[in-house]
Amino acid sequence: MSDLKKMYSRILGDDFPMEMTISFAGQSLVYRKRTWKISQDDGTLEERGVRYGENPDQQAALYELVNGNLTLGGCRYIEPGNGLVSAITATDMLQVGKHPGKINLTDVDNGLNIIKYLMDRPAAVILKHNNPCGAAYGGSLAEAFRRALRADRIAAFGGAVVLNRCCDTDTAHLLAENYLEVVAAPEFADGTLAILKKRKNLRIIRIAGIERLADFADHRFLDFKSLIDGGIIVQQSARNSIRTPADLKPATASWQGREYSCHRQPTAREIDDMLFGWAIEHGVTSNSVLYVKDGCTVGIGTGEQDRVGVAEIAVHKAYSKYSDLLCFDRFGIGYADLLPAIARGERAAADKEEIDRQVQEERAGLPGSVMISDAFFPFRDGADVGIAQGVSAILQAGGSMRDFEVIEACNQAEPAVAMMFTGQRSFKH
Repeated sequence: MSDLKKMYSRILGDDFPMEMTISFAGQSLVYRKRTWKISQDDGTLEERGVRYGENPDQQAALYELVNGNLTLGGCRYIEPGNGLVSAITATDMLQVGKHPGKINLTDVDNGLNIIKYLMDRPAAVILKHNNPCGAAYGGSLAEAFRRALRADRIAAFGGAVVLNRCCDTDTAHLLAENYLEVVAAPEFADGTLAILKKRKNLRIIRIAGIERLADFADHRFLDFKSLIDGGIIVQQSARNSIRTPADLKPATASWQGREYSCHRQPTAREIDDMLFGWAIEHGVTSNSVLYVKDGCTVGIGTGEQDRVGVAEIAVHKAYSKYSDLLCFDRFGIGYADLLPAIARGERAAADKEEIDRQVQEERAGLPGSVMISDAFFPFRDGADVGIAQGVSAILQAGGSMRDFEVIEACNQAEPAVAMMFTGQRSFKH
């Protein structure tokens, strides 16, 4: 077993070149491989790049754009000198633990991709396998992280945290209480590193560019997908165009000569949650449905093939995470540990019954939440899943032939549910 464990800590190394050039219609982009000199257990410095790829037997390399400009069809793509993850230096790695792996880097990158739309208030995003498992605003950074953590305490285990403000001591204490792989912030206040470094394998990364992340909201970059035959699909990066209440569109539809519209308009709080949820959607693998409430995720459904299924999965996750949170708050153990504890006679069966009852009564906190869908509902059944759980508003792309059915579902709900369209799809694969 010890030999098996070693494969996760060893540095695989790579044979990728130090420099890479990509040309488009006579325009060239030059990339340089990022490596780091990092102190080893024996005190020596070892210069290597990415530890390994998605798995320990895959070589990987990180490249930073260092030269060249690209304009295609009137779109000017992001220029050199704007490095974030690709520009991390050994000095920025305030504690390394191990050379970072591909997933560590892409988790942080997707956290930045989300949080660049949430820079107006303290915010925290926790990610696992490139998907957010919890995201929240807060009156303070510590509150934002605490809310994001409590949204999914289970998945946050071993996750990557991205913060949009300087990490203060209150936040550092909360971070240090949890097992995390990575913490990234624009800066770390005096005294915080001593707190965080109690977690020996935690990678603590300073990314100064987080402070200017809002500037990245309008930048396009080249998004590559390699095919198994050696081919490449290239596309423009996605851009969130729904950032203010004025960007939202009324939910209206026409069907067989009849006009349909939602009877109830969203409140200011619901609009705020719509904008927050749509920002999170840009970092979630599709098909996806989210439930958000008061600037915090409640349930996140990701990567499903059908929309009603992912709406149901997001509900299931909300219930299971809520059960776990109540159990942890009450007994200091996770819900998954409660049954064995009851079997051993350490806890009463009534403890589980009380938690189950509260979860069902409170419907996992879903009533009053806003349902976010990254594309239109092809049928009303997806929206009906959220409405049955008491959502008060829905945000979706619109544009389905059956938009009128979803509008009717909102109007028929008791109380009526508000709905707005984005006019923009937010797929991510």
